[in-house]
Amino acid sequence: MERVTITDENLLKRFEEDCQIRGLTRETIRNYKGQVKIFNEFLKRYGKNFFSVDREILREFIKYLRFERKASQRRIEHYFSGLSTFYEFLTYEGFTHRNIILEIRKRYLRTYKKNGNSNNQRKLIGVEEMARFINSISDIRDKAMTLLLAKTGIRRGELIAIDLDDINWQEMSITLKPRPKRSNRVVFFDDETAVILMKWIKKRETIVKPDCKALFISYVNGDRLNRSGVYNAFIYWAERAGLHDPNSDKLENRFTPHCCRHWFTTHLRRNGMPREFIQELRGDARRETMDIYYHIDREELRKSYLACIPKLGVV
Repeated sequence: MERVTITDENLLKRFEEDCQIRGLTRETIRNYKGQVKIFNEFLKRYGKNFFSVDREILREFIKYLRFERKASQRRIEHYFSGLSTFYEFLTYEGFTHRNIILEIRKRYLRTYKKNGNSNNQRKLIGVEEMARFINSISDIRDKAMTLLLAKTGIRRGELIAIDLDDINWQEMSITLKPRPKRSNRVVFFDDETAVILMKWIKKRETIVKPDCKALFISYVNGDRLNRSGVYNAFIYWAERAGLHDPNSDKLENRFTPHCCRHWFTTHLRRNGMPREFIQELRGDARRETMDIYYHIDREELRKSYLACIPKLGVV
């Protein structure tokens, strides 16, 4: 039977192709594959494979993640989300009869959420606190990245994909690369963001690798910065500023790059920007039929953005 002869490598390749067909993002697929590979290495300790998994081995995997890998509760939940997707694929393809991960998640992981973790709110800081935070960043690259995240609400993956020629300096806009999660690709920035970006670009010219078009580059090799590079830089400054506790599982104690998207949305709303304008700038998928036929004037959107985006006095 195919179940016996197929290799782990081929199985993972088929899983990856299935995720691509379903329209999952590259980052989501990368995370899922990494989680499945770690699980597979764990199974080899016990002489098990993907098809001989039972409740007991899954309980042991939870203990392994929690006590050996020191994974947080949220991280463990992410692992089992990826494994559930993988076993859903195995079930659909006929390799297994059921998705055994579902019952384990229900018993051992969802109960933790009932104890309070599901009510955690993502950390939100005020305008003055954001200004202090960004002004505390002495590295010009990291300051430019953080400011752009806060002023545009873009995601990390969107940030690292920006090339120099994606920037329209006259309009003060950036055209983002196409992504499955994003509808509108144009975001705007303001004068103070432009000043910091120009300062970074001037420094960038002294360290950039030849032919690299990326706006944000690594100090190590002068090539395009990756997601981990953005995250690690952001967390370093957030921890120094007292905004981020790396040892806490509670969302309200953690200040990550995604918190800038939350900050962007909240403060535009508080400053009176219409909801449909905020959705357009966030690039949210259009869910209602009428949204497809609703067009926002670009110049009107830009003016509304400049009127509502908080000024931070960044220097």
